[in-house]
Amino acid sequence: MPALPTSTTCASASSRQAAEPEHLCHNVDDMMNHKLTVFFTFATILVWAPMARSQSAAATPSGKANDAAELIKQGRALSNQGKLNEALALYQQALQQDPKSYQAEMAIGMALDLKGQYADARQHFQKAIQEAPEQAKVGPLRTMAVSYAFQNDAGEAAKYEQQAFDLQVSTQKFSDAAGTANELARIYLESGDVDNAYKWYQKGYETALRDPKLTAADKGLWLFRWENAQARIAARRGQAAEAQNHVVAAKAALDQASNPDQARFWPYLTGYVAFYASDYKAAIADLEQADQHDPFILLLLAQAYDKSGDHPKATEYYRKVLAIYAHTPTNAFARPQAAKMVGEGGS
Repeated sequence: MPALPTSTTCASASSRQAAEPEHLCHNVDDMMNHKLTVFFTFATILVWAPMARSQSAAATPSGKANDAAELIKQGRALSNQGKLNEALALYQQALQQDPKSYQAEMAIGMALDLKGQYADARQHFQKAIQEAPEQAKVGPLRTMAVSYAFQNDAGEAAKYEQQAFDLQVSTQKFSDAAGTANELARIYLESGDVDNAYKWYQKGYETALRDPKLTAADKGLWLFRWENAQARIAARRGQAAEAQNHVVAAKAALDQASNPDQARFWPYLTGYVAFYASDYKAAIADLEQADQHDPFILLLLAQAYDKSGDHPKATEYYRKVLAIYAHTPTNAFARPQAAKMVGEGGS
């Protein structure tokens, strides 16, 4: 989910594919210290003197925004614990504090999606898109796309991912745009549209290579993602031999990338391919070595146990999915299916 803007220092980093504007830091020469001291002393008097004269004065707009941000932060902590109604109450308070807060609108929408109230959620995402400044619209656009992924509506999701992709390309954020393309590709894939999945994964790979800052290791990483995608697409098409060819190529690219963090995606890939080859024993063995905090991996494990006839174990994994309250593509794919299997509706 898109992170909330926080106060930044010189080491500030953007969140979720650079959805927020970059922050710049400026070093001040020691020779300016005296002038700055005079300036800040005068500025302090101008800012604080009126407040000292009237402690009951209304909060400034920036103060209200800070209060709203704190309420949203508290709400997200509650949401992560599954306390969605309590989180929603705080988000509504934040919106009262700062009616123009697109972050509050997004937070409300995400909680409603997790409750299965998709139409209501999208009203808030639309407001977030409208209220967000131009340089911050990518986050709300992609979040709206994820909302449609909860219902496997890749066509509607594509309308918003396309806008986000175009914004990123227009500012030459090619790696970020590639990530957005891959996100849409995965929504297509898990919605059953393998042809459009292939198209967008290919576009993601080609867009990434437009980034002039890519190192050889970076190129290896993007090649791994592309081979990984082709392996999963072949598996979904029932092309087992083709899938295995891409698995081998993905391993070579992963080794070339020299990125240990990416190794955690390897058992997910092999487990995914085994699952769609109906080799459920191998799928379970591999997927149990994958990220057990990823709801989609937990869903695949549940389905593999189900198809193996171990229904109690499957139910255990379905319930693990439902204990995760992230608003991400992986949870959008997993949560509704898990809820259906254990009879909990969309919530």
